[in-house]
Amino acid sequence: QVQLEESGGGSVQAGGSLRLSCAASAYTYSSQYMGWFRHAPGKEREGVATIASDGRISYADSVTGRFTISQDISKSTLFLQMDGLKPEDTAMYYCAACRGRRCASGESTRDWKYITDWGQGTQVTVST
Repeated sequence: QVQLEESGGGSVQAGGSLRLSCAASAYTYSSQYMGWFRHAPGKEREGVATIASDGRISYADSVTGRFTISQDISKSTLFLQMDGLKPEDTAMYYCAACRGRRCASGESTRDWKYITDWGQGTQVTVST
């Protein structure tokens, strides 16, 4: 059974940091890539960062230099370190994975339409 479980969300002031974690079932962790997506009310779903099975990483321009995606394969866990948080980072953050032959590559891994598995999300709220 495929499972993705996020944790680490919360409320912080602008400039603060949070670290999101995603515990993945071993099966999901053998996916072609995994990543973090976010969705804020009134905005389109956005691919924040993805990491492929070969280690290639893709970041959205809006978070480059502030967010860092990483993984601990031995623990089947995906992380998102978020520093220099801004109010516009406020959103529900989802851990996601793509399995199968129709997965994307490169920057297209941040396109949510290719995702096959989603976690239930964790809320991040950044105040001024």
